[in-house]
Amino acid sequence: MTAPLSHRYRMGEMHRFGAAGADFVYMPQAGAIFALDEATHGVLARLGDGPVAHGDLVTALVDQGMPGSDAEGLLRELRQVRLIEAEHVVARAPVVDTPPEDFPLQALVLNVTNQCNLACTYCYEFGADKISTQTGKTKYMTPETAKAAVDFLLESAKGREAVHITFFGGETLMNFRLLKEAVAYADARAAELGKRVTYSMTTNATLLTDPIIDFLAENAVGVTVSIDGPAEMQNARRVYKSGKGSYDVILPRLKSLIAKHKTRAIAARVTLSAGVTDVVGIYHHLKHEIGFHEVGFAPVTTTDDGHDFGLNGDGMSAVLSGFHALSQEWLEYALRGQMHGFSNVSETLSELVVGTNKSHPCGAGLGLLGVSPSGDLSPCHRFTDADEHVMGHIDSGVDQAKRSDFLTRGHVGAKYECTSCWARPLCAGGCHHEAFVRYGDTGHANLHYCDWIRQWTDRVLDIYGTLAVRNPEFLERFADRKGLS
Repeated sequence: MTAPLSHRYRMGEMHRFGAAGADFVYMPQAGAIFALDEATHGVLARLGDGPVAHGDLVTALVDQGMPGSDAEGLLRELRQVRLIEAEHVVARAPVVDTPPEDFPLQALVLNVTNQCNLACTYCYEFGADKISTQTGKTKYMTPETAKAAVDFLLESAKGREAVHITFFGGETLMNFRLLKEAVAYADARAAELGKRVTYSMTTNATLLTDPIIDFLAENAVGVTVSIDGPAEMQNARRVYKSGKGSYDVILPRLKSLIAKHKTRAIAARVTLSAGVTDVVGIYHHLKHEIGFHEVGFAPVTTTDDGHDFGLNGDGMSAVLSGFHALSQEWLEYALRGQMHGFSNVSETLSELVVGTNKSHPCGAGLGLLGVSPSGDLSPCHRFTDADEHVMGHIDSGVDQAKRSDFLTRGHVGAKYECTSCWARPLCAGGCHHEAFVRYGDTGHANLHYCDWIRQWTDRVLDIYGTLAVRNPEFLERFADRKGLS
């Protein structure tokens, strides 16, 4: 249907960016990216100074040589994708919906122990940002609890052919025997039900042995190692309770892990903190000197109460500068058709390619739950053993009232500051745990990271646009999220 000639249009919500000589728009309401052709660019330019009548836009397009029917068709398409919208249309209020109670579970994080042989100074579980209440709690998960958790996952997976279990701690390998039993049981139960289970684990690598590595490789258990870089950086905060650094202990174990474990990529996760901000140097050490397949970075989670490991403004600026430099390396690899290994780019780019538009920051409380050693359920592993955040038990199931409250408050539409932010489809307000630690509310937007998130998303949009122009085939490997390597 053709709109009346007097109908007036304004620009819809969008974030415009250019890359490799081309113009693009990112559409927050849909999580979609469009390349702008000359005609569309002209329409948006005319709307830059305010609303313009339908008839005037058609006339301008016809004057540029476009047939009238094509001009009408273009404006219709632009309305459909909401690049333009009628002046009289009132913006819709954000919809805050919660999933149905039978929303299928996809993953569990089994905290097989709340004990650790290290005393990392910034640890969210044991350090200054601790919210767990471990006094009197079970320290090690039992086989009975692990098996009950597996049954709970498979029962709650409703319709999913594959589910995932992540083993976590404390230090996961302090309860390796339990991990082995859980994998054997889960494989057997899944086979009975015609399902499949995949596995991953996080470790500080201090307890790795050849038999453990063999088991992980044989069972295709993905491994993420928490490590902060070269010796001086690793030993600054990843220390034993005696204060001794851990680098010399883990280095030969890591070499063995990477050499022998070929069934899954071995990833490093770096916690960036005061004095540990050399992103490029850390990456090259972990990637090229040690041999990790992927390296990802995360700034330390902390409060504003003066901890010496917290990143201040200068520290965060240094981190972002390092991210930009390393992302340029990533792009140069991609233009040659090669994967680089800086997972922060790969993960964000994958979300852009598939059109991610999040209602919540992550799967916490949604398709994922954490399980404490005692069997308590929590939104994710970061809330394990925190009494205030218990969301049920594997024997009795999910407390749907608590789950609904958590998800309602955590919905991006419930965060006022997020409703006008163009980066909300990827961020959705940020980590629930970070929000609770800093603001006392799991549903609060992580306002201290807003500028960081927008700058980083803008950078990855530039990478997307450059590849779309110069090597579009490379983007295709991210369409099913298998390009993350």
